[in-house]
Amino acid sequence: MSDSKDVVAGGAGEGPWAWGAELDPMLQVRRARGLLTGRRGERVLRDAVAERKVLLTGASSGIGRETARRLGHAGAEVLLVARRRDRLEELADEVREQGGTAHVLPCDLSDADDIADLVARVQADHGTPDVLVNNAGHSIRRSLARSTDRLHDFERVMELNYFGAIRLTVPLVADMREAKRGHVVNVSTMGVQFGYEPRFAAYLASKAAVDAFTQSVSPETLRDNVRWTTVYMPLVRTDMISPTKAFHRAPAMSVERGAGMVLDAIVRRPVRVAHPFGTISHAAQLVIPKRVERAMSRTVNRRRPAESAESARAI
Repeated sequence: MSDSKDVVAGGAGEGPWAWGAELDPMLQVRRARGLLTGRRGERVLRDAVAERKVLLTGASSGIGRETARRLGHAGAEVLLVARRRDRLEELADEVREQGGTAHVLPCDLSDADDIADLVARVQADHGTPDVLVNNAGHSIRRSLARSTDRLHDFERVMELNYFGAIRLTVPLVADMREAKRGHVVNVSTMGVQFGYEPRFAAYLASKAAVDAFTQSVSPETLRDNVRWTTVYMPLVRTDMISPTKAFHRAPAMSVERGAGMVLDAIVRRPVRVAHPFGTISHAAQLVIPKRVERAMSRTVNRRRPAESAESARAI
């Protein structure tokens, strides 16, 4: 990516997600500041991450893979975590070919013992990460009526999306606090901002749990210079959404732009990174909740005959 482009730049064919991003007034302010100072795009990213260790989960595909690739190109030392060793090795080779440094750390983040081994390996071989990006996730689409005999689906999603993230984050944050530096980036979903998202109860509950955890612990670590950022990711064209037929023709953000939101979080270290549509949706849910609830009810009832269950995992 050239210096003339924004860190959050994405690809074509994204429909409203692309032009909607331009509604963010602070994005325009940052662009103007970049023009005045000459610090834009790749240069800003390199200044923020060069020679810093970034541990990234869900690195084998989609947003995680693109984020890792761009971090490595910008000079970061990337610690790549996912289940699939072969894909991690391919990514690590690509990062190294670009002159970057990458380490492959296979791990099943739904397995507590595997996570404990991962933490021990990181502490012994790499020390304290400067940045932890919790990007791995599992999504499932199923209505409440079809969940009555499948309560294990809720447990399965929580095991990875919530408990997996917590088991990895808590010990690494302890190391960050001792080092008096660190940053945790949690990749959430815009659905948590909106709230009314039928058939995604298990997924949204798991992501909302990480949000609540983050809001509770962030004041505790602020004095130790450990910051937390939540990225409320919109719909992105990745393998995770492919099982959901309703999303096949829906406008979706590019992987490049999604990775740009994560990189923006790493560079600026804000409390949250969100698309303007997510912010508007959250405001509507707060101001006119009954109207939003009724509108979503009408939408989901129109689609009831075609209901099916889809699940995808991206780690």
